[in-house]
Amino acid sequence: MAKNETILVDSLDALKTKLNEIREAQRIFATYTQEQVDKIFKAAAIAANKARIPLAKMAVEETGMGVVEDKVIKNNYAAEYIYNKYKNVQTCGIIEEDAAFGTKKVLEPIGVIAAVIPTTNPTSTAIFKTMICLKTRNGIIISPHPRAKKSTIEAARIVLEAAVEAGAPKGIIGWIDVPSLEMTQTVMAECDCILATGGPGMVKAAYSSGKPALGVGAGNVPAVIDASADIKMAVNSIIHSKTFDNGMICASEQSVIVDKKIYDEVKKEFKARGCYLLNDEETEKVRKTIIINGALNAKIVGQPAHKIAELAGVETPADTKILIGEVESVDISEEFAHEKLSPVLAMYKAEDFEDAMNKADRLVQDGGYGHTSSLYVNAKTETDKINAYAARMKTCRILVNTPSSHGGIGDLYNFNLAPSLTLGCGSWGGNSVSENVGIKHLLNVKTVAERRENMLWFRAPEKVYFKRGCLPVALDELKNVLGKKKAFIVTDQFLYKNGYTKPITDKLDEMGILHETFFDVAPDPTLACALEGVAQLRAFEPDTIIAIGGGSAMDAAKIMWVLYEHPDADFFDMAMRFIDIRKRVYTFPKMGEKAYFIAIPTSSGTGSEVTPFAVITDEKTGTKYPLADYQLMPNMAIVDTDMMMSAPKGLTSASGIDALTHALEAYASVMATDYTDGLAIRAMQLIFKNLPAAYENGQTDVKAREGMATASTMAGMAFANAFLGVCHSMAHKLGAYHHLPHGVANALLITYVMRFNADPTPRKMGTFSQYEYPHTLERYCECANALGIVGKNNEDTLEKFIAKIEELKEKVGIKKTIKDYGIDEQKFLDTLDQMVEDAFDDQCTGANPRYPLMSEIKEMYLKAYYEK
Repeated sequence: MAKNETILVDSLDALKTKLNEIREAQRIFATYTQEQVDKIFKAAAIAANKARIPLAKMAVEETGMGVVEDKVIKNNYAAEYIYNKYKNVQTCGIIEEDAAFGTKKVLEPIGVIAAVIPTTNPTSTAIFKTMICLKTRNGIIISPHPRAKKSTIEAARIVLEAAVEAGAPKGIIGWIDVPSLEMTQTVMAECDCILATGGPGMVKAAYSSGKPALGVGAGNVPAVIDASADIKMAVNSIIHSKTFDNGMICASEQSVIVDKKIYDEVKKEFKARGCYLLNDEETEKVRKTIIINGALNAKIVGQPAHKIAELAGVETPADTKILIGEVESVDISEEFAHEKLSPVLAMYKAEDFEDAMNKADRLVQDGGYGHTSSLYVNAKTETDKINAYAARMKTCRILVNTPSSHGGIGDLYNFNLAPSLTLGCGSWGGNSVSENVGIKHLLNVKTVAERRENMLWFRAPEKVYFKRGCLPVALDELKNVLGKKKAFIVTDQFLYKNGYTKPITDKLDEMGILHETFFDVAPDPTLACALEGVAQLRAFEPDTIIAIGGGSAMDAAKIMWVLYEHPDADFFDMAMRFIDIRKRVYTFPKMGEKAYFIAIPTSSGTGSEVTPFAVITDEKTGTKYPLADYQLMPNMAIVDTDMMMSAPKGLTSASGIDALTHALEAYASVMATDYTDGLAIRAMQLIFKNLPAAYENGQTDVKAREGMATASTMAGMAFANAFLGVCHSMAHKLGAYHHLPHGVANALLITYVMRFNADPTPRKMGTFSQYEYPHTLERYCECANALGIVGKNNEDTLEKFIAKIEELKEKVGIKKTIKDYGIDEQKFLDTLDQMVEDAFDDQCTGANPRYPLMSEIKEMYLKAYYEK
């Protein structure tokens, strides 16, 4: 029994006792201030976010529906995006006052909310509903679906415990342990308002309960592809949406209506991307599998396309993404015209745009009145068509050039559409709400949301000094420009004992700047090491921190910097996974108030001197945490080749391939821009030109060393803004579990990742508004061409490029496989599943152009171990 749950709700008497407990807790909660509420709201978001993977796994295991990796995203979204949307919204006290007219508006909670949770989204919807109730000082009683009760209750329990620990009244969230129709009806009759998400029967019951209800209607989303549309973007957006959690989001496309002028081309693109076009006989078989006895066949809901085909007696490839039936009738008598909650799609041919609108309108009226409709069109030249479609469709969300599953829930492809997992359908759908359910809903609002690209930026240190011998010139600024008086140096024992800090300390002595040195940074710096340095920092109280070394020293110094300036900062909150760095639940503290940060690299690889990243190890668990925030960006970087001349061969090799991986992943990233592309390409050119010489003659070849130093820093600036990908995610975990140097880990994995990313028909593509369709093969070919590599076609060019990388790795002493580095096979296999899950959850994974399933990450690990 959970520590905050004392009543097992398995009877009507127990339910009434629980409702009384929640009502009393809510009465107390209603007196809370905005500050108290916001503290609770944030704690709930953090707790739910941290539990996103186990809750996703539990939901799929319990219901047998959906995709674990996609449910992870939904759980993450329900915590992060809801928090980001409402964190600064006032929900307590006087919100508006007009002294002249003598009016004021005061916000008050409703009371106890009854929340009915569907089996399709058992954890994310529970997180969403408990979060918005906590923000508005409402109590909530949850009625889970009988087939998803364990996962729904676990999600509610996690939020409750976090809320109570943050100060919420005990019992503010409750649930039915043994759900039944009678119990659900009692909850709806006894509460103050109902948040209803589920099938039409349940929603109708909510509206018939006699209590105010915020419910949703059925979704039967038509997607019109106009002749002016970008076909690749349209088709791949629909695939991205329709395969998300195996099509269980109610905003998912159910039909695609294509102008006859581009119909064949659209079919070709669907087929090329892994969808299966059913023939007449197969269409009939699937038709009879979709609807049985006039109702949706529960056996197909949330199942993969191949399994649905098997149920229908149709043979398809095992990796089929969507089953597409070409049909003509838009009448409800056509099975394909229904909402299908699975990767099954109806495809219609339209004579022209007017005919397409007629068909879409009929589909909406017969099965999705008020919900969502979608249009793919040239938004610059065909604004009249957008306006006509918006006027015609009786839906509360009209999505333009947007994957409707992701677009409908808001804040992913249009940032003025509120994030929500309960989508109102207005009076058209028999609902009281016409927008995405959130904190306040009073009017039907019709929203037309065009796809928009996310705002991007390019950020680098204030100053980057480079060229051999620049160190003393740069350090001169400390006294003559910045007026600094005390400097704290962070490095490792090798560099300290071999005199690498002496040029710095000599210059500081010359300027009369006091200094101390911390030299106990290990190759994989730990949190304990950082805390040891912080104690010394606080005693010395410097106004400057100078990190000297490779990535380890700079990473450790960055963590020390944070904890020195902000002693109360929580490391594990800083390490929290996020989807969008500007929307994360945790806000990084402002840096630079106490100390100016200078980074001086002694190797050419990490680029940490110009990045907002740090990797730190929790010594208690061995887990590596990549931290990312632009507050961690150094104020100054000093890239002086003199500091790198004696780097040994092994370090030169590993760090050089690490820099190459930085450039490759930055160029392939979904967040890549023209600003980062140029840096990444030039870095690759410099690495191929200079790394072999730096490896063989690094002690004497100044030109090669300087070329590698420049390449490393340029690659660092590229990935500081474009981020990295799954190669780094996997390398972080391979290093953490098996103590391989980070650069070596990247070297062993990068070509497998390149082939994985270059697949033109990936199972899933990355989610980012700038990323319209899979094109990583073409991006890799651009890199190859910049290096003078040209093949017969894109595929041949990629293979020649990979061969060139393998040749470079061999020249600098990189072995072929993970096994070749002495990693025990049984130990590798014993840790494999946990490495896979950790790599999937690594911060770098989100920017990868191909969104990897855990099974795909596992396959790449195995290939890299066995070279097959």
